[in-house]
Amino acid sequence: MSISCYPELVPISFALQTEIQARLFQIPDGVSEYTFANLYLFRRRYNYHVSLHKNSLIISGEREGTRFFMSPCEVPEQEVVQDLFKTHDYWKGISDSVLTPNRERLVQWGIEITEDRDNFDYLYLRTDLAQLPGKKFHKKRNLVNAFLSTYTHEEQPLRADLLPQAMLVLERWRQDKGEDGDYLAAKEALERFTALGMQGSMYYINGKPAGWCLGEALAQGSIFAIHFEKAIDEYKGIYQFMNQTFAASLAEGFTYINREQDLGDEGLRQAKMTYRPWGFVRKYTGHYKP
Repeated sequence: MSISCYPELVPISFALQTEIQARLFQIPDGVSEYTFANLYLFRRRYNYHVSLHKNSLIISGEREGTRFFMSPCEVPEQEVVQDLFKTHDYWKGISDSVLTPNRERLVQWGIEITEDRDNFDYLYLRTDLAQLPGKKFHKKRNLVNAFLSTYTHEEQPLRADLLPQAMLVLERWRQDKGEDGDYLAAKEALERFTALGMQGSMYYINGKPAGWCLGEALAQGSIFAIHFEKAIDEYKGIYQFMNQTFAASLAEGFTYINREQDLGDEGLRQAKMTYRPWGFVRKYTGHYKP
């Protein structure tokens, strides 16, 4: 099955995985949303549909009563962009690699570009997260060391036979949180992580399942994105331990780790900043104002 030609938009499905992922994997920015796995796992939440115009991959979605479109790989032709704005409220997730060479002509087309800070992805050096070097990571090292001295721990690569244990952690996380959050997407990610090309680790404390994380390679294998990270909060320091241990377990070919966006949550923003990001994967929003 192939992606339909614009203006026909079809739902994201596994039948389109190879064609979509081949295009997205080449994007240099490392935008966390732009992988087949991410689009597929959140297809219901955002009602994702996809189309192709020449070499332009076009993704349509919905959020809180508004419609948006994304063009991960390049700027579509002007008439296509204008046509999309007839049925969509805004252009979402414009990356630097798409915007920079096209900014002037987009302005000429009547498109107003604004930074979408709430959706900037946080980009960290893998070696920083793995080694926690120097004074700037002193508090993080203390938390990890306290965790190591308190608990007997074990890490294993996530495998199919460990999924029931990972599900136990996910259910406990949901119960403790008191709301679903990304529960449905995380559950399906566990169920289909091999088919989706994802990898992760399972963590145990005193022999009991205590946490797991799951992600995938971006930007031709130079960036690893952490899509899901779930743990039982009663183990103090477990998230800091998982963060450091998983980064250390990744192949050295990964220069950066993408830990996704803060979505405007001030507490989450502060927490992400304490890990001293190397930089951001910047994203922009476009509105048509002729």
